[in-house]
Amino acid sequence: MTQSRQRHRYVRSSCGALLLAIWALLGGGFPVEAQSPHYRVAVLTPGGAFSPALEGFREGVTQLGYQEGKNLTLIVEDAQGEVASLASRATKTVEAKPDVIFTVSTAPTAAAKQATTTIPIVFAFVADPLRSGFIASYASSQNNVTGITSYAGLLTGKRLEILQEIAPGMKRVLVLVAPQEKVAEMSFQFLTEAAPKFGLELLRHDVSSKEELEQKLKAMPKGAVDAIYYNPSNLVGAHLDLLVRKAKEDRIPLAVTDLSMVQQGALVSYGPDMRLLGTQAAKLVDKILKGAKPSEMPIQTPEQLHLAINLSTAKAIGLDIPTGVLERAERVVE
Repeated sequence: MTQSRQRHRYVRSSCGALLLAIWALLGGGFPVEAQSPHYRVAVLTPGGAFSPALEGFREGVTQLGYQEGKNLTLIVEDAQGEVASLASRATKTVEAKPDVIFTVSTAPTAAAKQATTTIPIVFAFVADPLRSGFIASYASSQNNVTGITSYAGLLTGKRLEILQEIAPGMKRVLVLVAPQEKVAEMSFQFLTEAAPKFGLELLRHDVSSKEELEQKLKAMPKGAVDAIYYNPSNLVGAHLDLLVRKAKEDRIPLAVTDLSMVQQGALVSYGPDMRLLGTQAAKLVDKILKGAKPSEMPIQTPEQLHLAINLSTAKAIGLDIPTGVLERAERVVE
């Protein structure tokens, strides 16, 4: 290298160092890498049988590149089956000023929608968001709400069909209804419309607390009903173990709505997987965090529906599951 070129490189590097020093003295500091945004997502859930939705949501956001404590904070309000606390929990959630609120099932969604008209809300496992008044249409909510419906109306008849296929001699079906929950009344209406097609008589009992639920089940004599059908509600879902125990004691089938309930001991379910609904909801939350508007996002249906059978429960109640049903089952719990 020639002497003139060496002198030129020395002058250039010296000038660069001098400019950086002047920049620092003037308070400019040294350039740093741009930091990724940190998001706050609130979760309003009834807990209990609905807990897998939160587990799936956590898995979903992780798969999408979010890390709790690094670029994401989850603010979880778990009502643990206490519907009366949802309004105050929703208010507390809104006061935390999250970027998005994720709600699980109908009652928490109603509470969140009542608490805010501006913060985006993504729901999962809502029986009928249109009839519940959450959205203007399935194509566009025209407000701050979007999410995934659980398809309750259409699936009710299918569940009864499968239940009758498993226990063809059944006539009377016990249904526990929490009348204070709008979703419970709505779901029972679907049930009353479907039951006559299968020649079934529904024996409805209203409950408003865990204690009342226990009392109703205890007072029901063995042989009074041929099956139990889980009518969706936060109250009954939070205490599903009571229905599972009663069904096993009376050796009758218990039909439910979700795989996680079959894993808890119910005999059969047909519908979405709660955990997968949470994962699906995470994708909607991700879109909103990246700029999408809930009002312009169509309401989704579950990406998958599953028929699940618990063979251990079948054995415990002395019931042989027909081969045709087993062959169609996507999930078998042993």
